[in-house]
Amino acid sequence: MPGCAWSSPALLLLPLANALGGGTITETLIGLAAVVLINAFALAWLTLARRPRHYRWLSLASAAFDVTATSLVLLVLATNHLPAGLNSLIVWCGYLLAIVMTALRSDGRITLFAGALAVLQYGLLVLVLTMSATSPEELISSDYGAVTASTQLQRLLLLVFATFITAMLVYRMQKLVEMSGTDGLTNLPNRTWLLHRMPRIFEAARVDGSSLTVALIDLDHFKHINDEIGHRAGDRALRHVVMMLRQKTPPGEWLVRLGGEEFVLVLRKPMGAAWERVEQIRRLVAERPFEPGGNADPIQLTFSAGLASYPHEGADLSSLLHRANDRLQQAKREGRNRVIARDG
Repeated sequence: MPGCAWSSPALLLLPLANALGGGTITETLIGLAAVVLINAFALAWLTLARRPRHYRWLSLASAAFDVTATSLVLLVLATNHLPAGLNSLIVWCGYLLAIVMTALRSDGRITLFAGALAVLQYGLLVLVLTMSATSPEELISSDYGAVTASTQLQRLLLLVFATFITAMLVYRMQKLVEMSGTDGLTNLPNRTWLLHRMPRIFEAARVDGSSLTVALIDLDHFKHINDEIGHRAGDRALRHVVMMLRQKTPPGEWLVRLGGEEFVLVLRKPMGAAWERVEQIRRLVAERPFEPGGNADPIQLTFSAGLASYPHEGADLSSLLHRANDRLQQAKREGRNRVIARDG
């Protein structure tokens, strides 16, 4: 709902412009009533969006309302003067605004839904109103011009074009976010990806009623390893650890590189089962030393980890990472190479 706060009050300019441009009092009053209704619903949407509880249907409902409000205003205009309902360009642009505004929700499905609904509603409106005309003269107006099939078809096509162009832009932006969210060294998702994706993961967990555990993993004394064998070999050592982490990360769970030697593992498991998984990975990493090659001796790699569970210990990524980091620091204080799931 990012655009409601400014776009709805701005709609007050439309009936004002209509009055100053010589529009009828009836049309101006219809416009004012529509703006008041739209602002009332916009406040309701914003109130729901700011509540801690997440409403999955909110984006679809608000988009449907934006489109339907435009259709209703055109219908009311048509009851007063039939050509006004079909040839009012200013009100018809409400469809375009409703479609374009869905781009702010960063979900192409919402855009396609709004566009399809706009085409359906306006198409039905055109069909019903033209069939209701008892004579061709009812479709002609000195203010709005003649209602013609070609003009209405062009408007429907414009709605289709606006929908697909907006959807393409949204999907392109989503792709760019995904591309920018990949770590170049390990090909793992990075912090950008995590911040962008976690709200959806939390939403899915809420809907399914499933548990999530976030594990914050930090390789022990990795800076010293880099100093001893060099950064190139250090990078290979990092990829060696990532390979083992990936082996134990099934589909539906996510391994993310935050930066340096720090990782986040998001597991679809309650705390107990998640601890067992991370502890198993910790033993695996410790049992398979990294071999730098040449005459260098194998290097044992270990990590420390702190766990936090959703939603019991945090309802958002920031609070979960904060709790997991506290336990990670506890693991380091207790000697490293261990996994902590409870506060000490």
